Amino acid sequence: MDKLNVGVVGVGFLGSLHARIYHQLEDVTLVGVCDCYKKRAKKVSKKFHTDYYLNYKDLIGKVQAVSIAVPTHLHYKIAKDFLSAGVHVLIEKPVTRTVEEADELIDIATDKDLILQVGHIERFNSAIRAVEGLLTEPRFIECHRMGPFKKRVSDVGVVLDLMIHDIDIVLGLVKSKVKTIEAVGVKILSDHEDIANVRLTFENGTISDLIASRVTEKSRRTISIFQKDIFISLNYAEQSATVHKKKDSRIKKKKLRIKKQEPLKKELESFVDCVLHSKRPVVSGEEGRRALAVAVEISKRIRETTEK
Repeated sequence: MDKLNVGVVGVGFLGSLHARIYHQLEDVTLVGVCDCYKKRAKKVSKKFHTDYYLNYKDLIGKVQAVSIAVPTHLHYKIAKDFLSAGVHVLIEKPVTRTVEEADELIDIATDKDLILQVGHIERFNSAIRAVEGLLTEPRFIECHRMGPFKKRVSDVGVVLDLMIHDIDIVLGLVKSKVKTIEAVGVKILSDHEDIANVRLTFENGTISDLIASRVTEKSRRTISIFQKDIFISLNYAEQSATVHKKKDSRIKKKKLRIKKQEPLKKELESFVDCVLHSKRPVVSGEEGRRALAVAVEISKRIRETTEK
């Protein structure tokens, strides 16, 4: 396989970025883009010198792999059609609306020996990758993910929209099962929770506090990880990390030197590499399902609290 024939379904803000990067990658031929809005599909196709389609099924038979960047409620149907047709799939987070839908996609991908990767982009953030070697036994993890309201994401709450990034990171760091979940949330500008505050307690004693908001004026994407005699503060947006280490009863601070790279480009490069060389994705369907299961349970707890 010399070049991978790839398509993009959904070329709104995020999908257009997928199209741009695929257009740039040497191992890829961007066969086409698809969107239900003709004007948008045509504009993106012209910009990246490819064909456009209004029905995603028209890409089947033309592509070997596809990125799916559509609203969450459409993920399952579109991904199922591509996987069933033997096409490798990268699907934006959350993988699906329900765990049952995720399980079915995983089963199809497994049966057909296909790559199913989930777009948890923070796994490819240069700062996270720079500190991975320092993370041995986190005891407390604090996450903040906040920003202004974006009307284009209104079919899910802030937990499935934003917090799921941090849920995925935390689950990857803590090698233990979630024991208890405490969660509160508030609806402000949508029919779903727009602010959420969550505490996860793991069976090994690790605790993680997560705060997410999509009605905050200033953006913030940070994580602090505390271990014995050391803690790491990381800024996803700046791709920066500072290590605070105990030495002789004092705390010494060191900012890590990090080569910044575009996380989405690293993610798509990884997807292409996995398809071309039959590798396991960094975030497989199973990891995407695991994060979804916790996010769904958190959302359920918030609804129960809100309805009381």
